[in-house]
Amino acid sequence: MNDMIKMVVVLTVLSSVAGGVLAAVNKGTATQIEAQQLTFVKGPAILSILDGASNNPIEDRFKIADGDAETNFFVGVFDGKANTIAFEGFGKGFAGDMGVMVGINMDDDKLVGAAVTVHSETPGLGALAKDKPDLVSQFKGLSVTDSVSVTKNGGQINAISGATITSSAVCVAVGKTMAAYQKMKPQLQQEIQKFGK
Repeated sequence: MNDMIKMVVVLTVLSSVAGGVLAAVNKGTATQIEAQQLTFVKGPAILSILDGASNNPIEDRFKIADGDAETNFFVGVFDGKANTIAFEGFGKGFAGDMGVMVGINMDDDKLVGAAVTVHSETPGLGALAKDKPDLVSQFKGLSVTDSVSVTKNGGQINAISGATITSSAVCVAVGKTMAAYQKMKPQLQQEIQKFGK
């Protein structure tokens, strides 16, 4: 019985030390992980949506908490005016969550663009949502009050052939960003004033 207690104590101590080390490594690398994601995963989408901005949208960003979640908003300055933001929404695709970055002009509440950031969809089918702009280009110019869905479900978005679930996931992600924008617009307007001239 004594040996059993010693073993439990040793395992508890080892588990605590290992957990502490992992937590410290996670906290210590969080900034580097975020920088890598912004450079290689989300950055290309942000820069394509906010193309022509006179600032660096990746550097000019702010966070807003909505419940338990915290969202990054990227600011685009055009003609000296900070009037465009981009942020990410998620939808459930065929093989997992799909991230979609959406840009919105705050002057007219219209989408300036969308781009898939992350996915685990089937290569050659659902993966085309990121590789080819045919799907996401259809969102440009829509109002944040428009409903978005694929034509199969009575909407206006033409799905990728053979990848209706993926196309629907992109629509859901865009719809979530539009709803979040409408909900947080007053807060976004306060934050965005800190940028531009």
